[in-house]
Amino acid sequence: MDLGGLVPAFLILTKNLDDSERKRVSTEALLTALAISVLFVAVGRWIFQLIGISVSDFQMAGGLLLLVLAIVEMLHLGKEVQPGSHVGPVPLGTPMIVGPAVLTSLIILIPLYGYVVTLGALCANLFLVGFTFSQSKRLVRRLGEDGLRVTSQVFSLFLAAIAVSMIRRGFQSLR
Repeated sequence: MDLGGLVPAFLILTKNLDDSERKRVSTEALLTALAISVLFVAVGRWIFQLIGISVSDFQMAGGLLLLVLAIVEMLHLGKEVQPGSHVGPVPLGTPMIVGPAVLTSLIILIPLYGYVVTLGALCANLFLVGFTFSQSKRLVRRLGEDGLRVTSQVFSLFLAAIAVSMIRRGFQSLR
């Protein structure tokens, strides 16, 4: 999970919202991310078998989507959100908090560490995201808007590099 990219996106998407709406959006995003992750852990491999794709295929597709997301973040193509909007589930819950990289990681980690450790790590990361969202206004005061934009750009570049790495690893594992 890309906290450095999530916080600026959260702040941009919720800048026109009051504190109670911002909290609602955060809660919706985190619950959506948790639900999708747990569902994916439960039936992800079965779905792969059903539709005939491999983890490598999913890794490459996820990498491509993650790359597009990183480019969108770098170019600030996101939209401003008005009060009453439901941005918690999409785009925050998915694909930003739990997107292709996280879902691929879950599928890869379960055979290595088991369900309990993998889901425990997921919950710890979601807690960290929620805590960071709750402290995001303090972060803005510390970094300032320019510092936040610079940080966001740097993390978007790392996100793009992670996406390229996912595509490369997916392609290599096909051989």
